[in-house]
Amino acid sequence: MKKDSKIYIAGHRGMVGSAIWRKLSAEGYTNLLGKTSKELDLRNQQAVNTFFESEKPEVVIDAAARVGGILANNDYPYQFLMENLQIQNNLIDFSHKFDVEKFIFLGSSCIYPKHAPQPLKEEYLLTDSLEPTNEWYAIAKIAGVKACEAIRKQFEKDYVSLMPTNLYGSHDNFDLQTSHVLPAMIRKFHEAKENSEPVELWGSGSPMREFLFVDDLADAVWFALENELPENLYNVGTGTDLTIRELAELIQKITAHTGEIIWDNTKPDGTPRKLMNVDKLKNEGWTASTPLKEGIRKTYQWFLESKNGYKQVKI
Repeated sequence: MKKDSKIYIAGHRGMVGSAIWRKLSAEGYTNLLGKTSKELDLRNQQAVNTFFESEKPEVVIDAAARVGGILANNDYPYQFLMENLQIQNNLIDFSHKFDVEKFIFLGSSCIYPKHAPQPLKEEYLLTDSLEPTNEWYAIAKIAGVKACEAIRKQFEKDYVSLMPTNLYGSHDNFDLQTSHVLPAMIRKFHEAKENSEPVELWGSGSPMREFLFVDDLADAVWFALENELPENLYNVGTGTDLTIRELAELIQKITAHTGEIIWDNTKPDGTPRKLMNVDKLKNEGWTASTPLKEGIRKTYQWFLESKNGYKQVKI
């Protein structure tokens, strides 16, 4: 890939898109293109058509999506299904129509069946029913994966789908109503420390989860950009997991909270385990490099400096 190729990063202001922008800039790419949602509504077919007609990007990276945790998925199923379909369909279709040769589609590990064997392999896609709490988002993302696969099969274009595990990092969402477990814990432990209070968490703490620092995902996107991968779908993760209880204890230590952790066993645990098999991408030459402890420290520092205006502290 030429360093001056015009690369459009959809969703460049979000956690994933901004990490990709930072990575590509650091690698010397000089012609990056981004539009805010106010400048370009990706749900609007005509607006996206006009954008592609005028800008003519050579590469498109789709990091744009409506995302959220279990509560948000449960409360807004139609929006999570329809808006994600609209966004990705417009990007994929007009990329194809305007001869974009390289397209990188980003999804989520939730595309895999709820009861698929662990660790999750790419071949398990569409072999069983989905997790009900996020099936609307998952169905949209599966449609995107299959659309890219269809273009790859029919037109032999380099359209590839990367499915990351649970992501965290700078520019994450720390809203307790809509955030995912790791950023929610960072906020809970920090505020409990500030108020000298215990932290109450859902469930037993026994489920196991895998977490990927968002800058590592950006590195995987750069790897996919620099290489022509032989298949259409790749998992992106660390290949290792830990219990939610272990995660809580790690975040408690990093945030310097010294109070009690109270586990509310009346609340659901969710899926017992969710771990990605990352052998396919590893065999192509890519692996994650950021240890979880280091990634959480960096994320907490960003939370203190940027998200809530707290005074910078050394951690």
